[in-house]
Amino acid sequence: MKQYLDTPDNDWYKQRLGIFVVCITVLVLLLVFRLFYLQIYKGQEYRDRSENNRIHLQQIESTRGLIYDSQGVLLVENRPQYNISIIKRSAKPLKKTLKKLSNYTGIPVVELNKKVSKIKRSQSYKHFTLNKDIERDVLAKLEVRKFDLPGVFVNVKSHRNYLKSRRASHIIGYLSAISLKELKSKKYKWAKGGDSIGKFGVEKIYEKYLRGKSGERLVEVDVTGKVVRVLNTIKAKPGNNLFLTINHNVQKKAEELLIGKVGSIVAMDPSNGEIIAIASSPTFDQNDFIGGMSHSKWNKMISNKNRPMENKAVQGNYPPASIYKIVTAIAALEEGVVDEDTIVNCPGYHKYGNRVFRCWKPGGHGNVNIKDALKESCDVFFYQVGQKLGVDRIAWYSRACGFGERTGIDLDHESKGLIPTIIWKKKRAGKSWHGGDTLSVSIGQSYNLVTPVQAVGMISSIANGGIRYKPIIVKKIETASAKVVMENEKIILGKLPVTPKTMKIIRKGLWRVVNQRLGTAWIIRDKQVSISGKTGTAQVVGRKKMTPEEIKALPYRLKPHAWFVAYAPSRDPKIAVAVIVEHGEHGGSAAGPLARKLIREYLKIPDPPPPPPLIEEIVIKPEVKLEPEKPKVKIKANLQEEKKIESDSGLKDETEKKETSNSDSELIEQKKDSVEDEIKPEAFLEP
Repeated sequence: MKQYLDTPDNDWYKQRLGIFVVCITVLVLLLVFRLFYLQIYKGQEYRDRSENNRIHLQQIESTRGLIYDSQGVLLVENRPQYNISIIKRSAKPLKKTLKKLSNYTGIPVVELNKKVSKIKRSQSYKHFTLNKDIERDVLAKLEVRKFDLPGVFVNVKSHRNYLKSRRASHIIGYLSAISLKELKSKKYKWAKGGDSIGKFGVEKIYEKYLRGKSGERLVEVDVTGKVVRVLNTIKAKPGNNLFLTINHNVQKKAEELLIGKVGSIVAMDPSNGEIIAIASSPTFDQNDFIGGMSHSKWNKMISNKNRPMENKAVQGNYPPASIYKIVTAIAALEEGVVDEDTIVNCPGYHKYGNRVFRCWKPGGHGNVNIKDALKESCDVFFYQVGQKLGVDRIAWYSRACGFGERTGIDLDHESKGLIPTIIWKKKRAGKSWHGGDTLSVSIGQSYNLVTPVQAVGMISSIANGGIRYKPIIVKKIETASAKVVMENEKIILGKLPVTPKTMKIIRKGLWRVVNQRLGTAWIIRDKQVSISGKTGTAQVVGRKKMTPEEIKALPYRLKPHAWFVAYAPSRDPKIAVAVIVEHGEHGGSAAGPLARKLIREYLKIPDPPPPPPLIEEIVIKPEVKLEPEKPKVKIKANLQEEKKIESDSGLKDETEKKETSNSDSELIEQKKDSVEDEIKPEAFLEP
């Protein structure tokens, strides 16, 4: 036996066996080492990874705050939006799952495959949105068959819903997906890709109040990604609710009045600066921005010559035209250039050097005082006044009235307008100021530019006796449980540099504009409310004074803008209004009627009933058989007597006609001269 074991073959087997044992030993040692590395050295890390595959932390989105008008009418709400998402790693087999999903939703398989192919490997365990805002019937199909669709989920997301489409869009603004630039900025540290933020209006300005605070939910999931149980929840905190100062009914009326027009209407409470309505036309639908807008639609909107995205109330710069004469009149009275009794003759033009500056009325206004000059908007009166004042003194009073600076209203991109001075022209154009420039400035033309919100602030100051208030658009902010977080109070920006005597003269002049014959807004006088105001017709391009026929013949884009600023009731103002109609031609006829209708809406004065139809329209005349005309009977008389009778009779008839005519004429004149007596004597007395 020993001899057999000592054979060379046996040694060979022993050697091979030893090598095998060594290999097995090395492999076991490597396995032990690997187990030690995984279980001991890297044990905690892999335990965490395993736990993460089983335990998911889900974010709970907060609901955005609601927006109401001043009367509590809901303007903006949130509605549930159902989105389809997929976790690629869990959706196995992927092709079969996508085919089933296509059958249930109607979305083409090609489109689903295209979207899924964009999911990166590192994102294969995350939710990826395939389709947004699905219909209720599709939702029902997916809920019934959710166990047949591994890795496919229906997520509920809060969706902004603007209830009054296009209503107050320039005030409220809109939401849209956050951009990469905004994500990188420090302003939106809380946000992540795909979040929606306020991009315009109060949605942007009051973002921090509206957005709320997100919550978290710790859930356990199975291998398909379905939630097995909820381990812990931190509730989301809803956003605060905004109450605007605007009155929904008045806002609606303002926007209706601007349909088919380009321009703006702003209404303010003169007692505190609260904005009652602020409309800009044309407008846009905020709901278009929520789900994302196509490039073609966006390009069409921004290329529109009427600028729907521009809030003309705060961004629109317009020559103030004759509404600026209020400022010139204040400066003239306060500087002692004129007083209440100063008379200026207007022949229809004013010579300055070798130039002739014409009045809007070719025949002139004759002798006028300052109240008549405001009433009839006499250019010559204000040419002469402006010449004596000088541009820098006019500019000082203009700034004191709120022009040439931002009002501070909580809306984006407010313009400050432009009030020219001698130094400004030297710096801007490198040219000297000329006296002719001052004449143009004094009637609101030349370089002057103002915004409608500045204009309403100015006329509001006249209405309340001289106080300039900051325009306010948000009344208060409340939590979801109705606890007041912030309440805006009236803020005084300044006071007009006006004595009570000057204020009285200005107010009388503005009352006459509407309520006396020859007033430029006589057309809008109202039997139920006394309105005071000022018209304006702003030239778009520099040109000589033109006749109404010449203005009418101009192309639309070259026609003047129509202004009207007003307050009512004249004695105890409750509302101040500024209206601008681009290329509307005349303030009295284009802008004035809009202001009058808005005032009536706010004061809840019903529109007068339509005139009754003509009798001919409702009465069918019966057929009448005409009888043959009877022959005239001639009475014989003495020729001399006949002549005498005819003579006496003719004289008497003529005298009677003359007396009747004079009597009627005087009656008509009396009625015209005392419109206030014809309507309501006390309410319509000159302020």
